[in-house]
Amino acid sequence: MQSLPLIQPGASPGQIAILDCTTEELAQRLAAGGYPPLRARQIRRWLLVGRASSFDAMTDLPAKLRAELARSYVPFSLRLVRHLQSADQTHKLLLQTRDQRLIECVLIQQDGRKTACISTQVGCGMGCVFCASGLNGVERNLSAGEIIEQLVLLRNLTGPSERLTHIVVMGMGEPLANLTNLLAALEVACDKDGLGIGARHVTISTVGLPGKIRKLAESGKQYHLAVSLHAPNDALRSQIVPTNAKTGIRAILEAADAFQAITGRQVTYEYVLLGGLNDSPSHGRELARLLHGRQAHVNLIPFNHVAGLPYRRPSAEAQQQFIAQLRQAGISVKVRKRRGADIDAACGQLRRQFESRSTQATNTLTVQAEERLERLD
Repeated sequence: MQSLPLIQPGASPGQIAILDCTTEELAQRLAAGGYPPLRARQIRRWLLVGRASSFDAMTDLPAKLRAELARSYVPFSLRLVRHLQSADQTHKLLLQTRDQRLIECVLIQQDGRKTACISTQVGCGMGCVFCASGLNGVERNLSAGEIIEQLVLLRNLTGPSERLTHIVVMGMGEPLANLTNLLAALEVACDKDGLGIGARHVTISTVGLPGKIRKLAESGKQYHLAVSLHAPNDALRSQIVPTNAKTGIRAILEAADAFQAITGRQVTYEYVLLGGLNDSPSHGRELARLLHGRQAHVNLIPFNHVAGLPYRRPSAEAQQQFIAQLRQAGISVKVRKRRGADIDAACGQLRRQFESRSTQATNTLTVQAEERLERLD
């Protein structure tokens, strides 16, 4: 495991994050200073394509404009708090927003792919019992610019001639609860003048918000949908995913069916295997019956330990028996390979560790201060 130096100063109060402005919005702002629309496109291209990290690096802009930009804008609003690199070349970034909140994103490099796993919220309000991201609830949505910045920062970790090939929206937060900002960010990511990532190489994961799934389908984009199912019946799913009590599996599957009918895209069902809870052969058979007749793919994810949670990883035998039940029923299934294990690359873990250490440090300083006051008395 390698920890790399801190970078990116973040935005000062009052400065505007460039990537929170669309090209049109930025052009309107610059027009007030007498600059042509071309300048807005140049600035965004420097960030999205040219890998500039400062306005000074934008050498084809007039010096006067660069100075004005530095006073009023910031290239990146996110500050890098921690950068970890795994032995398998997975990178994890812990980022701080302007309002001092922490988010995570990950670059996964495998078989020629460069996949960015990004967050859409600070924390998560879905309450999945096994997930570190939602242990403290949701704090706020990320802006479109904050989502784009994650992609740019991850892309900048690749070689000069390399680029991101895939995006998985599987980091912190429920993506469909911040659908408007997410779609705006993905529009930039998939644009030829942006990051140039094909829409079919974007996967959006959701715990299952039926209305938002249908809205995503109606957006006309060819994004891939992954539904985090985690249980084959409502009683067990409501225990694992509390929001299920308000929706139910049937409504989620109907919305997923509508998504596939509208987009023509196969739906993936994600299923975290929790040892002794949802990993029995009977659960596998029940899941197979639930998905029978659907053009579905199941992505099995054996649980990885999270400090403070009581759940355990399923045995290898339990995993194989579960897989066998699905395959015997003709259900497509794959076990997700764990990446970045030595840097706790699963979403929410690094943030939780950092916040825990910060709280401990604050408590220690408070105790020390109180002791000093007592000695003075």
